[in-house]
Amino acid sequence: MKDSAESWIFQPEFEKMPRSKLVQLQEERLRKIVKYCYDKVPVYRTKFKHAGITPDDVKTLDDLEKIPFTEKEDLRKAYPYGMLAADLSDVLELHASSGTTGHPTTCAYTKSDLEVWSKVMARIYASAGTRKGDIVQNAYGYGLFTGGLGFHYGALEIGATVLPIAAGETERQISLAKEYGTTVLTCTPSYAAFMGRYAKEKMGIDPAKELKWKSGLFGAEAWSEELRERIEELLGLEAFDIYGLSEVIGPGVSVECAEHDGLHIEEDHFLPEIINPKTGERCKEGETGELVLTTLTRQATPVLRFRTGDTTAFKFDECVCGRASLRMDRIFGRADDMLKVRGVKFWPKTVEHALLRVDGASENYEIVIDRPEELDVMTLRLEPSKECYESVKGDLSKLQALVKEIDEHVKSIVGVKANVELVPYGSLPRFMGKAKRIRDLRKQR
Repeated sequence: MKDSAESWIFQPEFEKMPRSKLVQLQEERLRKIVKYCYDKVPVYRTKFKHAGITPDDVKTLDDLEKIPFTEKEDLRKAYPYGMLAADLSDVLELHASSGTTGHPTTCAYTKSDLEVWSKVMARIYASAGTRKGDIVQNAYGYGLFTGGLGFHYGALEIGATVLPIAAGETERQISLAKEYGTTVLTCTPSYAAFMGRYAKEKMGIDPAKELKWKSGLFGAEAWSEELRERIEELLGLEAFDIYGLSEVIGPGVSVECAEHDGLHIEEDHFLPEIINPKTGERCKEGETGELVLTTLTRQATPVLRFRTGDTTAFKFDECVCGRASLRMDRIFGRADDMLKVRGVKFWPKTVEHALLRVDGASENYEIVIDRPEELDVMTLRLEPSKECYESVKGDLSKLQALVKEIDEHVKSIVGVKANVELVPYGSLPRFMGKAKRIRDLRKQR
């Protein structure tokens, strides 16, 4: 890894705000946004009526629990404009989710929303040491997906130069990185790893030595500490985890600082809670649960107590970076992504955690789950690294040893026996956006 990217604070007046003043600001903004949602969004008036409350009942952070949750299904049912709180004539930008599990959801932005988005994204960049003079290679997807434009706006706000290349065209990505001397990379972690492998194996370029990337901001999918280490080794940069979601703002909710000990939440704009996903009750301090977010400053499509479906925990101790905001652990996974095989529950990221501890295992894998008869069967299809593949190809004893080591790690860490299947290097699909690692064939039976 290259020298650590020195982080700095873009808006210290907010990011270093004492907790007592922050709570005062949060409660002031909470009262305003609750009344705003009640007055402007019929969905919230109905929810409040069913809960037997009015905006006057919400005065402090302790009153937040009185407000009913907002579910993604609420947003789907209200598509396209049912959750819109601003006049459509004041909306400058519209984004929509993919709608792969139902109707899509609408995410709208007024001028004020775009300004807030730019500011929180500038904070994200500053955490990774980005400054005026840096050249940001933005390889997130542009379009209806909020990733590309969110990172674009933040880079402009901080005064950096943007190369808006979007995802894909990997050879061109590497060539332009070298020719333009880009210094910051933004994309999904799986695509970052793929670019590193592609540069070395297809183009004969060692990114860690020949490119100028000093830091990378990676998100949009859950990823392990082991994958971070792989990316940093491949690309020679410092990798930062970021978090956001379209229903709340897009990217920009939280980010790691240079300490890499949790993600700082932009609490002056997003009010966070952790709840038990089964009971809906707030978790005790330090417990893992589902992240719930309330937008405090969103105008076009604000949400109250939105259940993200993402599982994490909060860190309450002070961070040496100087930011006073609450921190969250990196996302363990989505509650609805959790797998259950033979009674054992686990997140796909746990499999990646186990795999990448094995020397010779690559980050390219696929989890296939089936139930041919009465019992679940999990098959782990895995590519060895290119070096490993070429060294053990045709050597049955070495292949068996690698399979055994992977099997033992997965069983020990995940708690589930997997049928490990080594496949030829380069045979599994590569992903430019969010990686799709799971094939659950039980749903097709």
